[in-house]
Amino acid sequence: MAKMTLADLKKLRESKQQAMSERDPSNKDTQVIVGMGTCGIAAGAKDTFNAILDELEKNNITTVLLRQTGCMGACASEPTVEVIAPDMPVVIYGKVNGDVGRQIVREHIIGKKLIDNHIVDRPALDIMK
Repeated sequence: MAKMTLADLKKLRESKQQAMSERDPSNKDTQVIVGMGTCGIAAGAKDTFNAILDELEKNNITTVLLRQTGCMGACASEPTVEVIAPDMPVVIYGKVNGDVGRQIVREHIIGKKLIDNHIVDRPALDIMK
């Protein structure tokens, strides 16, 4: 392995600080949460996650915290994506492939418009007991 120069180390440090800043939740006002339980992954949630990340980067959106979680309890609707945005209802979208993930960024996050044909209901608490 080649030795790194001081300039190389500074460049590496800056890139890592930028990456950490992008993951800092304190400067985000919107959350996009992709269900990545085994059911979600089997249904294509990794592609969904990557498509959403790509669309956020393409539109230079830095106020969204993109993260993953386990199963959301809507296995029949996987991949599922929950969106928590200011001045909008909390929504879970189902059957979210890469194209729908990009649509969520463009229409829900940027356009502040719900995507009706992909909204799924949360499981009722009395059913989950």
